[in-house]
Parts: sequence; C-alpha cells; structure tokens
Amino acid sequence: MNRSTFTIEYNVTTRDRLNPADAELMEKAIQAAGNAYAPYSKFRVGAAIRLKNGRILTGNNQENASFPAGICAERAVVFYAHANYPESTIRSIAVTASPCGVCRQVLLESEKRAGVPIRVLLANGNEVRIFNSVKDLLPFGFDSF
Repeated sequence: MNRSTFTIEYNVTTRDRLNPADAELMEKAIQAAGNAYAPYSKFRVGAAIRLKNGRILTGNNQENASFPAGICAERAVVFYAHANYPESTIRSIAVTASPCGVCRQVLLESEKRAGVPIRVLLANGNEVRIFNSVKDLLPFGFDSF
C-alpha cells in the first residue's frame, strides 16, 4: 500500500476586499438568496454564475413539502445556464453557503464539459473563500468520461 496526500489551496478574504467583478457576482448571489423558497428549513441560499459571454445568471434553493422534490441554488442556476446558453461556458460561481455533494458533482461535470476551470467563491457571512477550480471542492468526484 502506498500512502498519498493532497493539498487544497484557496484564498480567504472578506466581501469588501473582493475585486469589482467578484463583488458584483457575490452581491447577485446574496440578492438571489433573498428570493429563495425555504419554508421548511428556513435556510436560504443564493448562487450567481458568470458565463464566458459576461452574462450573470442567478438561482436560489426551492424547497418542496415532498422532499427531495426541491432543488439547491447551485443546480437551479447551472441547469438554467446549460438549457438557455449552451454555447457559453460557466467561468465562475458565487454561493452564499457551501455546496452539498450533489451540487459539487454537478459543478464538476460542468467544469469537465466546458474544459476550463470554474472559479468558486463561497461566502460565510463576510468571509469569502475562493477556489480556482471545482476540483478543489470535490477532488474524487465521479468521472463519467
């Protein structure tokens, strides 16, 4: 047996220290969280993505009494982007929480599909963690290719 290790590098900053493009993306995610439908968990999550064409799209979690019929913010916006802008890849995503495992896998497949890394910004209050690739969030994801 061989022992291996890996290290995940990311940056930590605050919302007020983000560059203007990242600040705009994070603000859109925060606004989207305000429109979430979360009557059961009371946990509102927003996500915003920037496409290669510069367009920003948003999504939020949508719960349903018939769990698991709802959808997370990240998947809502990623699926919308792929359905409506299939020619424009996702370049970055800002989320107002840490993505669940299913969302990490969806983001990883979007990254593989596009052939370019997706920058990930995760907010926890005023703190923001910035990852250069979805692979940093899910290094051993499913690989269907």
